Amino acid sequence: MIMKKGKKNCVEHFEVGVRLTFSAAHRLRNYGTKCEKLHGHNWIVSAFAGGNKLDSKGICMDFKELKSSLRKVLDELDHTFLNNVKPFHRINPSAENIAKFVFERLEPMIIKRGVELLRVEVSESEGCWAVYSKRGRD
Repeated sequence: MIMKKGKKNCVEHFEVGVRLTFSAAHRLRNYGTKCEKLHGHNWIVSAFAGGNKLDSKGICMDFKELKSSLRKVLDELDHTFLNNVKPFHRINPSAENIAKFVFERLEPMIIKRGVELLRVEVSESEGCWAVYSKRGRD
């Protein structure tokens, strides 16, 4: 639905998000700090999906469905040594790369439900996070 706001047209947009955790160890290669040593985190992952309309029940996407889909992806990482999980056997298991990994695994599950996966946020410690999204070029 297009709404008028002043002189600009605005498109109505809805967004839902869920947050889950997983525990895993990693080491960052060629990083130059103590993070090169084996260490672990209780990772916090948030996923956001959205669309321009609500279904007949008045929802964009059911939180339970989004959470269940995210859990399936995180189960691949939970209680692992991330450096042994593809693609992290060849790229650093940084928060940025983990966010991209989760996004790419989660996106096909979300698209099937008729909404768009907007972004994934990954935090390895309080106050620090990385975000991955796909943005169109204008």
